[in-house]
Amino acid sequence: MINREWHLLSRPVGWPKPEDFDLVETEIPQSGEGQVLVRNEYLSVDPYMRGRMSAAKSYAEPYELGRPMQGGAVGEVVASEAEGIAVGDHVLHFGGWREYAAVNARSAVKVDPAAAPLPAYLGVLGMTGLTAYAGLLRTASFKEGDAVFVSGAAGAVGGQVGQIARLKGASRVIGSAGSDEKVRLLTEEYGFDAAFNYKSGPVAEQLRAAAPDGIDVYFDNVGGEHLEAAIGSLKLGGRIAICGMISVYNNTEPAPGPRNLARLIQTRGRIEGFLVGDHYDLQPEFVREVGAWVRSGELKYRETFVEGIENTLEAFLGVLRGDNTGKMIVKL
Repeated sequence: MINREWHLLSRPVGWPKPEDFDLVETEIPQSGEGQVLVRNEYLSVDPYMRGRMSAAKSYAEPYELGRPMQGGAVGEVVASEAEGIAVGDHVLHFGGWREYAAVNARSAVKVDPAAAPLPAYLGVLGMTGLTAYAGLLRTASFKEGDAVFVSGAAGAVGGQVGQIARLKGASRVIGSAGSDEKVRLLTEEYGFDAAFNYKSGPVAEQLRAAAPDGIDVYFDNVGGEHLEAAIGSLKLGGRIAICGMISVYNNTEPAPGPRNLARLIQTRGRIEGFLVGDHYDLQPEFVREVGAWVRSGELKYRETFVEGIENTLEAFLGVLRGDNTGKMIVKL
């Protein structure tokens, strides 16, 4: 039996290219003391992984060249040398981009497939869900009655941000997305009050039309033109939470900053970046509250599946292109 795993061969310049990667066949690893061997069933691909392909200093260690890449994964334990985790258990871990992974038990979290479908632990009840929860409620200091704008709103994080805001009593929720189909999803299924296709015209004009009285909170997944437009529509005391800037991840030259930052003086506005890793203390509260909304059907979510380990790279590139609706997941 063989194990297939994706290696980074060279650091991409601009858009990642297939020749920067290789799908390598290796022997299935053995679990050592304190470890479990996991047969991965679902893999996560996320925008932040683009940053780890660069050697630039960042909040996460760069991927090593010629070594398997890492990412969220959930699978079945097939061998265990650790107390508390048995063969047949399912665990969430970060040994993704491969079929089999030997992982330290202390970094694996048991999950219950009877409580929620396994892919949900990579999305709505996983890191992306907690990102939405922490970014909106803690970083952006959301309060009942706020008008909220979310970019990338049909993605795994953005769709959840808008729905949490609605469930928490937002006065208005506006989202942007990259297709008319995604816009309909936001308004017809996710309950957004308004949404627009950012490819259909200037973002600032479309945002003003969707939120004529301005916005209190902007949850930024995109950066660029969206961030400038949000600053222009910010109300007194408005808050901006910077989660990601996918529009500039593949730029080879620095992107120009917003030209209207001086407006923050007038509005006394605040811009703050955040990382989900700083907010894991919210995990129990998040699982309890969001899990209840998922079970009741009050919070809806979408997943886009790509099948086969050999298609993991294409799934990742699809996230950068915006091909996915909701969480992009690779099914092995």
